[in-house]
Amino acid sequence: QVQLVESGGGLVQPGGSLRLSCAASGSIGSANAMGWYRRAPGRQRELVAVITGGSTNYADSVKGRFTISRDNAKNTVYLQMNSLKPEDTAVYYCYGNWGIFGAWWGQGTQVTVSS
Repeated sequence: QVQLVESGGGLVQPGGSLRLSCAASGSIGSANAMGWYRRAPGRQRELVAVITGGSTNYADSVKGRFTISRDNAKNTVYLQMNSLKPEDTAVYYCYGNWGIFGAWWGQGTQVTVSS
């Protein structure tokens, strides 16, 4: 079993930035995919960004503002969030897929964008 622990959430004003981190207890270098999802109040969980090998994909709503990256040596995945908007307010979850070895979620970190 792999544990994923998110950090870096908090309260930020519109237009501000935050960087989320997801520390994995296992090797993310062997993961098929690592990603970030979010769930806003009253809405379904949605994909924010995913990194698969050397490729990245983003939700249309965050393209140009968010950047996902990984540091295999530290077994950590990051989500740099810039130009934050109130509609980015949500609980952000880290996700890792290790194929036949399983897939796991972090416990989530709250991001609140408000003035």
